[in-house]
Order: sequence, then structure tokens, then C-alpha cells
Amino acid sequence: MTKLSVNINKFATLRNSRGGKRPDVVKAAVDAQLFGADGITVHPRPDERHITYQDVFDIKEIITTEFNIEGNPTEQKFIDLVLATKPHQVTLVPDTLGQLTSDHGWDTITHKAYLIDTITMFKSAGIRVSIFVDPITEMIEGAAATGTDRIELYTESYAKHFAANEKLNAIQPYITATQKAKEFGLGINAGHDLDLQNLKYFVQQIPLIDEVSIGHALVCDALYFGFENAIQLYKRQLMQ
Repeated sequence: MTKLSVNINKFATLRNSRGGKRPDVVKAAVDAQLFGADGITVHPRPDERHITYQDVFDIKEIITTEFNIEGNPTEQKFIDLVLATKPHQVTLVPDTLGQLTSDHGWDTITHKAYLIDTITMFKSAGIRVSIFVDPITEMIEGAAATGTDRIELYTESYAKHFAANEKLNAIQPYITATQKAKEFGLGINAGHDLDLQNLKYFVQQIPLIDEVSIGHALVCDALYFGFENAIQLYKRQLMQ
């Protein structure tokens, strides 16, 4: 079954909006684990506007489930953080400085040499590597050439087409991308704008997905359903 990694960035956003320690981000990670999450995802950005670098150290110390750190490895501070904490997985995302949210995957052809060097460094430290990519065949082929362990399919396009009742247009590029990734033996993650409305169809059509990373939608649903219930609702969507 596809695993659920809960991104807890939004807990940190709320905390930072007021200062202090409420909500407690470390407790959110522990609770997510307790409530059934298969993993915890954080995405520290250089300005630390939500998850801070210290949060990452604190969370790594206490959780026992899979830990996934996302970020742009062009920042040396990010590289140092990943190497110091040694998460189970690092997901490389081509964010620009100050970017609101991730909105595109890597150009794995243009940045092939850079990705090879970066991926080799993290893998040498015993860290599984995933890279954020769009569902484009050439980008999947390029990803395979970098030596990455997994790709994470950027699913905003899927979510938009699904919301417009265009299910076939929504899912087909991802089916093709997944088939291509499997030809190269890549593991496959997915994330961005997946929610309670579109998640089940996605994994039903693509049962080969190893993991989905969900944060914003899940935390929004938690405001109404409670954190534990929201996690369980998402887990049910992943059942085939």
C-alpha cells in the first residue's frame, strides 16, 4: 500500500505567526506518527519562515518513523543540515529563494551534472534520495541518469485537471511517467495539492506509488476533523 508522509510545515507557519511554541512542532511530528502516519516530512527554507533548522534537529531526535527532508541543495546550509541529521530520505526540490511553494520539478537534463554530484554525496552518507520532477518522459529519463533512488512526481497539474472534471487528462501523464520510471527501476513518490477528493483516484490508477507527501490539505482538514481523524481519513484513501 502507498505510504503517507505527513508534511508538518503548516504547524510551524502557525507557530511563527505568533511567536512562542504553540503549536508545538515536535509534538505535531510525534502525534502524526502516533496517529498512523508512515513518515514525517519537513521542508526548511533558507528564511526559516516555517520549519526552522533547529526544528529539524529536534524532530530527528525523537521520532522513530521515516523522516523526509525536502529542500534546495544549492544552499550549503541545507546540505549541512541533511548530512548532520541523516534522515531516511532527502527530497531535492528546485525552489528559488523566497518562493511561496514548490511549483515545478527539476530540469534533469540541464542540471544533470549538478544532480549527479549532489545525489552521489547524499547517497554516500547512506541517505535515500528522491528528486522532484514533472510528469514528462524526458525528465524521467534524465532523472534515471542522475543515480537518484526515487522521483517525486509534482501533482499540481493532476489536481487542477481533476477539479475541472477532466480525470483522464489529469491522470494520463502520471501513468506514462510512472511506467517510464519503473522501466528504470526508480521508486516513485508523489505530492502537491493531493487531498481527500483526488487522492483515492490517483493511487487507484497508479498503484505503484511508494509514498505520497501531504501537508497543506491535510492540516486544513484537521481544523475540521481533528488531526488524528484527518490522518486516518487520508490513510483510508490509500487503501486499494
